[in-house]
Amino acid sequence: MISGFRDFAKSKWAVALFALLILSFAVTAGTQADVFGSLGPKNVIDAGDRSLTPAQFRADFDRIRGNIQQEQGRPVTLEDLVNEGAHVQYLESQTRRLGFLNWAHQVGIRVDESLVLDRIREIPAFFDQITGRFDEATYQRMLAEQNITPIQLEDEFRDTAVSEHFAAAFAAGLRAPRVYGALVAARAFETRDGRWFTVTQDMAGTTPPPTDAQLQAFISENAAQLRRPEFRIASVIVFSDAPNATPPAIPEARIVERFNFRREALSTPERRSFVTLTVADRAAADRIAAALRAGQSPQAVAEANNIEAVPYADQPRSAVTDPAVATAVFGLQPDGVSAPVQARVGFTVAKLTSVTPGQEATLESVRDAVVQELQLEDARARVFERVEAYEGARSEGKTLDQAIQEVGARIVQLPPFTQDGRLPDGQPLNAPPQILENAYALAAGAESEVVDAGEGQYFVVRLDEITPAALPALAEIREPLTQSWIQRENARRLSAFADRLATRVRSGEDIAAVAASAGATLNTRTGVQQNAEAQTDLGEGILQGLFGQGRNQLFTGPASETSYVIGRVDAIRAANATTSAPFADQIRPRIADEFVAGIGEVLVNAASAKSKAESDQVLALQTLGVDAPAGAESGSTAPATPAP
Repeated sequence: MISGFRDFAKSKWAVALFALLILSFAVTAGTQADVFGSLGPKNVIDAGDRSLTPAQFRADFDRIRGNIQQEQGRPVTLEDLVNEGAHVQYLESQTRRLGFLNWAHQVGIRVDESLVLDRIREIPAFFDQITGRFDEATYQRMLAEQNITPIQLEDEFRDTAVSEHFAAAFAAGLRAPRVYGALVAARAFETRDGRWFTVTQDMAGTTPPPTDAQLQAFISENAAQLRRPEFRIASVIVFSDAPNATPPAIPEARIVERFNFRREALSTPERRSFVTLTVADRAAADRIAAALRAGQSPQAVAEANNIEAVPYADQPRSAVTDPAVATAVFGLQPDGVSAPVQARVGFTVAKLTSVTPGQEATLESVRDAVVQELQLEDARARVFERVEAYEGARSEGKTLDQAIQEVGARIVQLPPFTQDGRLPDGQPLNAPPQILENAYALAAGAESEVVDAGEGQYFVVRLDEITPAALPALAEIREPLTQSWIQRENARRLSAFADRLATRVRSGEDIAAVAASAGATLNTRTGVQQNAEAQTDLGEGILQGLFGQGRNQLFTGPASETSYVIGRVDAIRAANATTSAPFADQIRPRIADEFVAGIGEVLVNAASAKSKAESDQVLALQTLGVDAPAGAESGSTAPATPAP
């Protein structure tokens, strides 16, 4: 039942984002003064004490866009997502969610902090693959990779736990009425008798090959599907060194100077090995510290308190991401035990097991790294010099080719590609999205301004050629087009033939006689039950026909891509109560789950309305820098609350 509530309490968009980014989100709680709230920054979503700022909304949407691009293997613009209504779906789901959480907080629904700690320590991704134990360093690193802070993740788990507790409260006593299960069981165990015959393409006849005029008409009818997209060919002017170029030598004096400047960072810092034990309250942490000082091993203390002892081997201070824990560990003497530390998740006690002294770097030991660093800086400087020289040459009136030759830039010719970054064979073009955006914003023969691609890389796009979208010539697609036309016409012929036979049966002619006139075999079955076995035996079309009509009624429909079924329901027999009763009891929990989902959605929407939660679609679009789609409504909106 609780799983059903999760489906509505956190929308499909929120759940998908949560899973793909390892519980990634960017929603934080905040308060606003009643009198001066309008003087502060506007929020994309306001839900009582909960809000979503423009920066948080943009970060969320950028992550959604990145996930879609990775899944589809092609560039996806913000405009594409907005035109598909992705921003509206996201805003509606997040508005409901924040409104519900605000209401839950106001009415006093809270969770114990130990539950948050337990939930985090249950995530397999945060465990060391060798020891099988929770690894705080891995935890911090994985969150940093997703641009999430521990506080954000803990808040998300706290909110999730609140939703689950609320669900458990209203769903615990919910039971579906027995009559509902009885109705489902009666339908499941009902049996039917029927007769039918199958009409094949051979009976209806096949269509002769089409004429050119018919194929041209077929092309016109299916122009939207057959039209080839616009392709563009562009040249990219890059300012970086050639891939096989040998970088200039770095003077020794610069190497020494950089080494002296970076000596501390290049040196090996002191590393410490230690074990941490974390609990939810201070009193338990005090007992753990006392036990460790008394000589008990961290593993024994952990087992006694039903927690995990988390070992850290040779960690520098910079790797301990919790400042309070780092201060405590690096202030201990060997074999020392820290006092309880208020960490991000509960209270932590650390026991130091060993200290590895740091080692100061020497020039010879880090020479290669220093040289590579200087070479990279020089390469970026050369790129910037070329960019400045190029812009100067263009401002002096020199042509693109003259400027390229003067500054030593390179031209890379791209193959034809579509606006969504596809090659003629359908494969994705491996190019930055900025290239596609600029190429489809230019006129033929024009070039873009210098584009900053990040990481010290710059480029200019010149649009060389445009191949407009157009329908293919008949000669190019004659064979597949002919096959599609014949397939369509055969289907029409078969459908019309089946309709004529069905009309004769509806007019009172005996179904056996109609089947015989078409050369078809009449099938008779009794006691057919609507289940997987019957579907495999008879086929979905026949089974739907038998159970989709009343007694003495005719049913028709496709039996396959090349056949039609025409049949008659002769008898309907009610389910046996002895057989169906156990099934009625078995199906009731599933019906109750559906109740939870439906009622829960109403409750969440009502809670959101109570919080006066609303979103500002205009501000959301301004944050994305995208114009509203044609016909879209603007302004602040709140999720619709269905009538109880």
